[in-house]
Amino acid sequence: MTPLLLAPLGLAALAALAVPLVIHLHRRTEEVPVDFAALRWLDALPRPRSKLRFDEWVLLALRLLLMALLALLLARPAVLGSEGDTPHFLAAPGVDPAAARAAVGPEAELRWIAPGFPEVGAADPPPRSQVSSLIRQFDAELPSGAPLTVLVPPVLSGVDAEPLRLTRKVAWRVVAAGNPDVEPEPPPSPALAVRHPPGGEASLRYFRAAASAWSDAPRFEARTDDALPPTETVLVWLVPGPLPQAVTDWVSKGGTALLGKGAEVAMPAATGALWRDGVGETLVEGAPLGAGRLLRFTHPLAPAAMPELLAPDFAARLREVVSSPPPPPARVASTAFVPKAGIEPYPLPPRELASWLGVLIALGFLAERLLATRARRFAA
Repeated sequence: MTPLLLAPLGLAALAALAVPLVIHLHRRTEEVPVDFAALRWLDALPRPRSKLRFDEWVLLALRLLLMALLALLLARPAVLGSEGDTPHFLAAPGVDPAAARAAVGPEAELRWIAPGFPEVGAADPPPRSQVSSLIRQFDAELPSGAPLTVLVPPVLSGVDAEPLRLTRKVAWRVVAAGNPDVEPEPPPSPALAVRHPPGGEASLRYFRAAASAWSDAPRFEARTDDALPPTETVLVWLVPGPLPQAVTDWVSKGGTALLGKGAEVAMPAATGALWRDGVGETLVEGAPLGAGRLLRFTHPLAPAAMPELLAPDFAARLREVVSSPPPPPARVASTAFVPKAGIEPYPLPPRELASWLGVLIALGFLAERLLATRARRFAA
């Protein structure tokens, strides 16, 4: 632990130590002469030379201490590297709290891997969260010499695709799991909103069949106007000609639009093939546009030009194209996710002592007031 001053120029306030000295010299107890009748006939003796004298040494020392503490507060004292040897224990969501407590002992400070890192026992087990990110955060905020132990269940949830690399070697311990994990519900099937020109109903059957294959209660609508659906719905735009600016703005706000081959639009520069046929020819191309995705068929929607419309896997392939990319795996065997050391330690900010100094100053001021008040009553 290294002490330091963040604003050393604040020590210039030590010059104020002269204030209590001046006050004590000015307000010291004065001797008031009292005339006696029998002494008026005596010759006056030479007045003795006055001496510099301080009364009430305890009160003076206390006031000097208060001024020194105020000057130190202005200098912002702090320490670096505090609690460097204190062991820390983390428990991942999913472990049995009783098993985790038995593994680290009753006196250890055990915290959940959750936002805010609440203590185990003081808070209910948290839901699954971004375990990898939180472990990295906790490791970065610890002093470089602090040992860290992480307790995990046999199957760890909430991890990301990146290997877990930390600034220190971590004790990685697998303990019994609590309640078994509940398998996440599958994502809902996409909703399709088809906009087609009058007389262009022939292509609707392929999308209606796909929506029926996705769910027993298909979410499908087809219209000939240009009304735009909510951004959560996939827009299938089969109207030929220039794409309206309203559709482009809708995509930029987070929508997904699948255009027919006849739609005229400048595709994004990052456009690439999203669906290829058996010989490698592109059937659907697309790319992100703003917060959404812009896709386009490269063939007319007719079996003669695109035989895949009649293929048994057309509904599954179409769902893959219009659905958002799936997230990376978030569950892994804990024994395969042991973190490795090698990251440079992060420079930790110094811990300021202003709060402790504030308490000392408040107590000192209270003591000074008690002594000053008692001294005035005694003088009276």
